Amino acid sequence: MPILEFLDYAGVAVFAATGALSASRKQLDIIGYLFLASATGIGGGTIRDLVLGVTPVFWVVNPNFIIVCAAVAIAVFLTSHLLESRYRLLVWLDAMGLSAYCVMGAAKGLAATGSPIVALVTGTLTATFGGVLRDLLAGEPSVLLRPEIYVSAALIGASAFVLASMLGLPLAVASALGVLTAFAVRGGALRYGWMLPTGKAGPGRDPDDVM
Repeated sequence: MPILEFLDYAGVAVFAATGALSASRKQLDIIGYLFLASATGIGGGTIRDLVLGVTPVFWVVNPNFIIVCAAVAIAVFLTSHLLESRYRLLVWLDAMGLSAYCVMGAAKGLAATGSPIVALVTGTLTATFGGVLRDLLAGEPSVLLRPEIYVSAALIGASAFVLASMLGLPLAVASALGVLTAFAVRGGALRYGWMLPTGKAGPGRDPDDVM
């Protein structure tokens, strides 16, 4: 299997698992598992294809991605009660999905346009939108609101892949470099609490206070 195809399936499967784990945390029925797994698994790739004007989007062209999401959802439905900490597994699987998908998204953007800037945008969108959509649908605090590095990890991983590609490194090497870089940054953020500097302004006032 070509490296980019592998990353595509890996990203979908891992993100689908995080969606199913969110369904488990909310104690949803099997339909809820299937819905959250599918929305999370294909969400980022769908946005990427729409931004690039690639239609039909990838999972319409190849419905096997939906089958992967469904299989993962059923597996999590049957086994999630055995897990000691579903949330810890969720965030680490999310880090793995982000790492695979930032490279896949960047590769598709670079192939479609030849622009490194577009590749960075599509890589970052592909890697982060599924997680954002998952948290929104599940009513969980968004990963974007957590203090540690998240979007920046996808951007850095996509940058590593694009730079390696522009330097003429083999696709497998560039892909591995991007995936490992993104995972190292996101994993370090989870393990050590790495974060970017925050704004110095105080929190915003309640809207009712300014009416």
